[in-house]
Amino acid sequence: MTVNDDLRTAAEAWLSEDPDPDTRAELRALLDAGDEAELADRFAGTLEFGTAGLRGAVAAGPNRMNRVVVIRAAAGLCAYLKSKGLTDGPVLIGYDARHKSDVFAQDTAAVVRGAGLDAVLLDRPAPTPVVAFGIRHLKAVAGVVVTASHNPPQDNGYKVYLGDGSQIVPPADAEIAAAIAAVGPLDSVPRGDDWQTIGDKLINAYLDRIGELVPADAPRELNVAYTPLHGVGRSLVEDAVARAGFAVPSVVASQADPDPDFPTVSFPNPEEPGAIDAALELARSMDADIAVANDPDADRCAVAVPDAAAQDPAQGGWRMLRGDELGGLLGEFLLSSRPDGVAACSIVSSSLLGKIAASHGVEYVETLTGFKWIGRVPGLVFGYEEALGYCVDPVAVKDKDGVSTLVRVLQLAAEAKSEGRTLLDLLDDLAVKHGLHATDQLSVRVEDLSLIATAMERLRATPPTSLGSHTVERVDDLSQGSETLPPTDGLRYTLSEGARVVVRPSGTEPKLKCYLEVVIPVTSDVAAARAQAAPDLAAVKQSLSAALGL
Repeated sequence: MTVNDDLRTAAEAWLSEDPDPDTRAELRALLDAGDEAELADRFAGTLEFGTAGLRGAVAAGPNRMNRVVVIRAAAGLCAYLKSKGLTDGPVLIGYDARHKSDVFAQDTAAVVRGAGLDAVLLDRPAPTPVVAFGIRHLKAVAGVVVTASHNPPQDNGYKVYLGDGSQIVPPADAEIAAAIAAVGPLDSVPRGDDWQTIGDKLINAYLDRIGELVPADAPRELNVAYTPLHGVGRSLVEDAVARAGFAVPSVVASQADPDPDFPTVSFPNPEEPGAIDAALELARSMDADIAVANDPDADRCAVAVPDAAAQDPAQGGWRMLRGDELGGLLGEFLLSSRPDGVAACSIVSSSLLGKIAASHGVEYVETLTGFKWIGRVPGLVFGYEEALGYCVDPVAVKDKDGVSTLVRVLQLAAEAKSEGRTLLDLLDDLAVKHGLHATDQLSVRVEDLSLIATAMERLRATPPTSLGSHTVERVDDLSQGSETLPPTDGLRYTLSEGARVVVRPSGTEPKLKCYLEVVIPVTSDVAAARAQAAPDLAAVKQSLSAALGL
């Protein structure tokens, strides 16, 4: 097999400046093998820097995550900060335990120092919310976390925050991307080696803050099973739980330590089927009250509870709460004290939080998907998104935080237990008060991204008039924006009887994601309402799938 001259020239130029012997060897092997298709994909463009920063497979080439791409990204970020006069404070850099995370973090620190800015590098892998907390705690001008969160093992990523502790949003993402594109040859990027490191001091400040969340007189009797899913959450969760006065959870031994290959799960995302099976097995064996899980960078939190009516036999009498269910529980818990501020969730999350907020006289807003939007809501007192992301202490962390959320969940569960009740009882209370809000998701993964664009075009050209048993009462093309929402690629269908559907391309994966909700009035029989909701959701999902044509 042969490689065309242009592709070979591009690859040889890359080899000449790549400082990483691993990716140099990998690229040389592809050239020697004449693997033109793989090389063409690696050099088809550059890994796009957007509002999620960078994310991709760790490998050689401009369309992958590697030291060349990271050094250029860091240089572009520094150029952006200097152009905006954001130099009066350090850049805080953290990283998880994925492949090359520590190397990418050190490269970033070197570039920051070379640009004449102060760099503070965490001295160990740590959860993403530690950096979100640390930016404001240290009065940093920006923060970087090297993480791919819950992506597959081969991936890594580069998440950027500005000095308010929130993730970047437009136009900052485009301006940083332009600054990255303007970076010259790699040997023209100055680098230093005199950055500062930080560890215990910052982590203890973060843990002290979490320890203060639970009142001294709150109930704390609870039997807890926990898994960090081979990520970086365990040590901080154990410390945070102890500081809050709870017994340290029992940890799934096979998933307790960081491992970038995630050997016991097919996909290291607690939302994925099977991901928390080991935690459920531990919970059953120890007769736990609750099972909790973090994703690998511990910014998300999943919760499972005993449920005699659980319909999935693989979960053995337990079920994982949906992200919207936990969002409703935490919303009721945190808003019932009528805090002076605003509750928020994304447009793809349940409409229940708005009703909870209204019942307590708390202002409520919807945002676009992602904590880059939720975290910057002025006066935020609680925010969440259905993908297991919760912000329960916005004064300290303006982002989703799986560690502080876990502690809040234990507080809520222990309080319920002290009254002879469970989280499922509390969910029933919400259903009786506000109606049963049942949600589901239809997610279509594709190899060819053009299929997603085609499906969105088809829906815009021929919008459905009904979905399941519900008529479509209104269609909002989110790409047009509104008085309250910036434009984004998506469609929102308001259906009869309070139901709704949102369709949007994923921002981090090759997926088309659809979010479904039906609302069933409840008098007293919540079980009957749940039985009614299941086929209702299934019918909406079936007709939506047909309309997508994927």
